[in-house]
Amino acid sequence: MTKFLLAVHVIAAILAIGPVAVAASMFPPVARRAAAAGPDATDATDATDATASLHLLHRICRVYAVVGVVVPVFGFATASRMGVLGSPWLIVSIALTALAAVVLGALVLPAQSALLEGSAGPGRSARLAMATGLFNLLWAAVTVLMIVRPGSTTGA
Repeated sequence: MTKFLLAVHVIAAILAIGPVAVAASMFPPVARRAAAAGPDATDATDATDATASLHLLHRICRVYAVVGVVVPVFGFATASRMGVLGSPWLIVSIALTALAAVVLGALVLPAQSALLEGSAGPGRSARLAMATGLFNLLWAAVTVLMIVRPGSTTGA
């Protein structure tokens, strides 16, 4: 059962967190391109394509953020079965995962919405890129902790 839970946890992390990381990273450059095109762009198709891309990227981030809840659920189940819930590396991973969720929910998604609504102020795209980078860095740290697992007996 532990192997099944671990497999679901890893597959969910790849399929749920990966798309959020990629789509969120793509959003700021596309937003800058859309802003540069402006409402009176010479090629209206470029502005329309950029806007459609922004909406799609934001939707991917929102939907997969919800789907991503599966990752910690199966992570807790796996850790419980393995008897490592009190391990320091796991506690740090849980804290970093929670922080990544807060960054996504409180910074990235609202900033994307503000840019889509046109209510974002100057420099909002740069702040969004920074928040997205932080989100991705947190997940990279969690991934490293999950692979290295200080004190692991796997020999890896």
